[in-house]
Amino acid sequence: MANSSTFSVFGPDVTVHGNVEASVDLHVDGNVIGDIACASLVQGEGSRIEGEVKAQSARLAGTVEGRIDAVELVILKTARILGDVSYETLTIEQGAQVNGRFAPQGAGLAAANGRAEAAPLPGADGEQMRLAN
Repeated sequence: MANSSTFSVFGPDVTVHGNVEASVDLHVDGNVIGDIACASLVQGEGSRIEGEVKAQSARLAGTVEGRIDAVELVILKTARILGDVSYETLTIEQGAQVNGRFAPQGAGLAAANGRAEAAPLPGADGEQMRLAN
């Protein structure tokens, strides 16, 4: 039985209270109040996540209140992020709002040892960063 096309969907009428773990792709159009850990996350525009997000890849279009840790992260223009972001590759569309700090994966360990390997990005001091023309 092949599960290469297996995914789970939380529709716009669904609110989950508690942590979500999925070994497959997850599409969230509703609300999750809890942490999410999955292979790949796609978040719809009207959805809200209140908790930590851990994923290999994440494509965010709604609101996230919590830390995000993703290898491949895409923040779409409709996204509103309130929390720190850790990534390996990052794409941010013009118009997205992020209130938190950005750090490449692994940079936290270097900073703990007193070595800064990357310059801080705009908004790294906790100010809201709005990407616009």
